[in-house]
Amino acid sequence: MTSTESLTYTVDQVAALLGIARGVAYESVRNGEIPATRVGRRWLIPRKRFHAWLDGEIEQTTAIGAVA
Repeated sequence: MTSTESLTYTVDQVAALLGIARGVAYESVRNGEIPATRVGRRWLIPRKRFHAWLDGEIEQTTAIGAVA
């Protein structure tokens, strides 16, 4: 990762990466399927946690922002 890359993805970016609809991505973030953290009104998906989740290295979250 270069120093100009963000440490997080937006929900829209994750939707594009996964090839799913924006609404499906938001629902998956809200229900804890995709690891994310709520900051104010925004959802942020940490790149490392997202890729670890995608690779099956971490379990789905049990609560928003908490890893099982």
